Amino acid sequence: MKKENTYNQEVNGDEGFHAGEGYPSCEGTPCDNVTDEQPTDADSVAEPTDEEPLVEPEPSEEKEEQIDWRDKYIRLQAEFDNFRKRTLREKMDLVQTGGSDVLKAILPVLDDMQRAIEASEKSEDIAALREGERLVVQKFIDTLRQKSVTEIEAKGEPFDENLHEAVARFAAGEENKGKVIDVVQRGYKLGERVLRFAKVVVGE
Repeated sequence: MKKENTYNQEVNGDEGFHAGEGYPSCEGTPCDNVTDEQPTDADSVAEPTDEEPLVEPEPSEEKEEQIDWRDKYIRLQAEFDNFRKRTLREKMDLVQTGGSDVLKAILPVLDDMQRAIEASEKSEDIAALREGERLVVQKFIDTLRQKSVTEIEAKGEPFDENLHEAVARFAAGEENKGKVIDVVQRGYKLGERVLRFAKVVVGE
């Protein structure tokens, strides 16, 4: 046994093995750097540094659709606002232009009326003056007709509340019952729209 121990010391030197173990002996040498801990995968992974760029998440399809619909709504609202302003401006221009056209058409009739008044002051021919007045009135009627203004037919027609306004009722016999027997004030239409109702006397 003594010879066997001596042989082990000669083979292994001072760094002999502990009995029954396969680890080297730490006698006479520092063993502070010997640990039982083994490196893990987490320790070997390098932590990200501040210099690495941050990748922003891509917007989802639902978010992109919301943005698209919002842009469409804003454009549609702007287009509608422009359409409303343009329509209002066109209506104002139409009213002003239409009024000026009618006034320009009436001015020649006014000139004839003024000439008729001057002629009546110098002439004593009643028949000529009456004929001149009739021509002026007929010219005025023709001018209104060109602007789609027509007189409402009333006398002798059945009473129509959509065209006539009864200001009086008069007993005129069975044959004139419900008919217009007299016109107090003429009525006029612009196209199919009533400008002024005809004031009439209705028989009963």
